[in-house]
Amino acid sequence: MLNTVRYDGPSNAVPLLIAHGLFGSARNWGVIAKRLSQTRPVMVVDMRNHGESPWYDTHSYVDLAADLVEVIDTPCDVLGHSMGGKAAMVLALQAPAKVNRLVVADIAPVTYSHTQMGPISAMRAIDLTTVTSRADAKAQLTGLEPGVPDFLLQSLDMKSKTWRLNLDVLAAEMDKIIGFPEVSGRFDGPTLFLSGGASDYVQPESRPAIKAQFPAAKFAKIPGAGHWLHAEKPREFEAAVAAFLA
Repeated sequence: MLNTVRYDGPSNAVPLLIAHGLFGSARNWGVIAKRLSQTRPVMVVDMRNHGESPWYDTHSYVDLAADLVEVIDTPCDVLGHSMGGKAAMVLALQAPAKVNRLVVADIAPVTYSHTQMGPISAMRAIDLTTVTSRADAKAQLTGLEPGVPDFLLQSLDMKSKTWRLNLDVLAAEMDKIIGFPEVSGRFDGPTLFLSGGASDYVQPESRPAIKAQFPAAKFAKIPGAGHWLHAEKPREFEAAVAAFLA
């Protein structure tokens, strides 16, 4: 079962489950989860092959959605970002009774042309035997966009000098990660596709595909935010999510 971090909130409110994106972890969502727990219990998971959760030989969205089903005791609201957003969508399509409201952060149910092999190659290139501090590791993380090295380093276990990421499986399953499975079903519950105003991950041409499976979908943007909208504009992100869930 997935490693789950829980934040106590009013017990009479619908719980919220948060699923992080690729290379992330539950700890990345601590501040937002704690603030959202003022009005509801919040659960944040480490997805498979990430953080403190078990490693498996596969990383398909059907697998990720099945993992989420295991941690849901009663129907809950679900928030997923990027990879976690795709897992949340598959969860809602295949097990709609488990999901009350759905928030999909900066991702669409489509296949993307980009790859995330760059960060994997950068992490593999580090000689962890020579690393004595995160600064040492950061100096070896080259060729990445600003902010990405610091984000990746949150998954470096300095004590064991290992990554809390199953890099081999994530690399082998990259086509599945940037894709979206052919899954049947429809989720009729309230759904918010919340995007960064400066992000190109959710394009207008994706809306027919979204509406076909999420007919109640609404769309909103956070001005000035990119793909990492929850990290770049945390207060605005939190306010948008809280307003929708309320």
